[in-house]
Amino acid sequence: MNAQNPPIPFPSKLPEQVAFHRTELGPILSLYGRMVAAGEWRDYGISSLRDVAVFSVFRRTAENPLYRIEKRPKLRGKQGMYAVIGMDGQILKRGADLKTVLRVLERKLIRAVD
Repeated sequence: MNAQNPPIPFPSKLPEQVAFHRTELGPILSLYGRMVAAGEWRDYGISSLRDVAVFSVFRRTAENPLYRIEKRPKLRGKQGMYAVIGMDGQILKRGADLKTVLRVLERKLIRAVD
């Protein structure tokens, strides 16, 4: 190398994308299937971004999500990396265990079936 052509610096690490793992999608899709069978939910969307993975649940395709199930690994040591967020943006439940966090939506399934 000479002084006229310094080496081009490469980024040490490309930004990673947060996504749900297969073991996380199992309980989410199980709940989703039961809510669809109860007539409460009709559609879903999954987003994998740099800081967060989001599973959005819709009553109808062309509207805002009823609920968002979020995974934020950066919050693992604080409030827990999983959260269920309502349509109005209110956090309904947050924690480190996905199945425990999903229980807030299980209660709504019990009410829907009654």
